[in-house]
Amino acid sequence: MDGNERWVSGRLQHPDRDPDRRQLVAQEQEPFGSVLSCIDSRVPPELLFDTGLGDLYVMRTGGQAVGPVVTGSVEYGPMTSATPLIVVLGHQRCGAIKAAYQSLHDSKPLPGNLQAIVKALRPAYEQAVKEGGADPVETMTRAQVKLTATELRANADLAPLVRKGSLAVVGAYYSLDTGKVEVLSGKPS
Repeated sequence: MDGNERWVSGRLQHPDRDPDRRQLVAQEQEPFGSVLSCIDSRVPPELLFDTGLGDLYVMRTGGQAVGPVVTGSVEYGPMTSATPLIVVLGHQRCGAIKAAYQSLHDSKPLPGNLQAIVKALRPAYEQAVKEGGADPVETMTRAQVKLTATELRANADLAPLVRKGSLAVVGAYYSLDTGKVEVLSGKPS
């Protein structure tokens, strides 16, 4: 979050982004966090948290949709190198969430494998419909973040690490307008 404060204020340090760092991590990595974020080109985790080479494991899918391969990728850091943090990062004006919302709302499937994203986002859609609100797409985005973070916290392999206190799984939301990341759930104590 310190890195995000630097991003918002424009006082970036650009840490760990030089040939010396490249040499240091060439043989081995020990990222301090894993980020599951959206594919959106406006939401690069390494930049908005002002981090560098070897600092984060980053997985990106449309609307933070998960399945076995993505979940396995998220599990990798905590289970192989004791990475202590997972951040599920949704964002303002998410096109993938908007497309899934529209598809489900209008009962019109999206073409090709885009429908797999719609299927994965259905629980967030259903929660957003129940909650209501002025902007159902934003409600769905926040629901997706919380549902995914909750699912990862309850994951058979990650839950013991969470209970032990060696892993935090945080749901967060990025504002495209301000650059600020807001923690929605799972804030470590």
